[in-house]
Amino acid sequence: MQEKLIKLRQILRDMGSVVVAYSGGLDSAFVLAIAHAELGERAVGVTAISPSMPEREQRAASTIARELGAAHRTVDTAEIHDPKYAANPDNRCFYCKSELYTHTSAERERLGFAYVVNGTNVDDLGDYRPGLEAAARAQVRSPLVEAGLRKQEVRNLANALGFSFWDKPAAACLSSRIPYGTSVTRPRLLQIEKLEDALHDLGLRQVRVRYHEQLARIEVAKAEMDHAFAQRDAIVKAGREAGFVYVSLDLAGYKTGSLNQLRVVS
Repeated sequence: MQEKLIKLRQILRDMGSVVVAYSGGLDSAFVLAIAHAELGERAVGVTAISPSMPEREQRAASTIARELGAAHRTVDTAEIHDPKYAANPDNRCFYCKSELYTHTSAERERLGFAYVVNGTNVDDLGDYRPGLEAAARAQVRSPLVEAGLRKQEVRNLANALGFSFWDKPAAACLSSRIPYGTSVTRPRLLQIEKLEDALHDLGLRQVRVRYHEQLARIEVAKAEMDHAFAQRDAIVKAGREAGFVYVSLDLAGYKTGSLNQLRVVS
């Protein structure tokens, strides 16, 4: 891992200046941290603000950037107004990331910086991620991939370097909770966010509210299953307050990209 970290530092130094597509998640936060350490003011994190990004994640992104002392800016993105995105096809992320990289590329040009970089790691290459195509088209670089770093290695290195976000649970946009083919709307995103906020308030860390019209299918980490079941009355109450008629706990537990299992490949 240390050799890969040395390589990552060298990659970022060689870039000279970067705009980091920064969501506040573990991977992009780690890239911003190392970029800031190597490039100082020539590294800027840019966070996209839209209805699909929970407010708690927006706050976390700002807090982490302040802790790092890194330059951080936000941009409002409008992917929800794109009919191709709102229809929620299985390549929805392509349209979202295309919108993001349009803004980060504009920021790069405005600053006169050399590259836009993201937080994609080696493990991401093994899942269905249409956003990777958007990154390739926008000529966005992935320094974690270039350094050969996997997700757990990033987490281990973040811990070793003393970064507060090292154990931050995996996060994804709220639209990822809605099955492909079910349209993405502001009310649905707000409904999901309201229930997820309530679940976090109940002490659950790794959670997803999967939207199925009147039903909320809740995924939690297997280690938190007992806690969730003990809180079942409060969870049902929170679900109904969020507008769901039925509230279920998925016994399979949390799994990243679980909706991809339902994807129909043509």
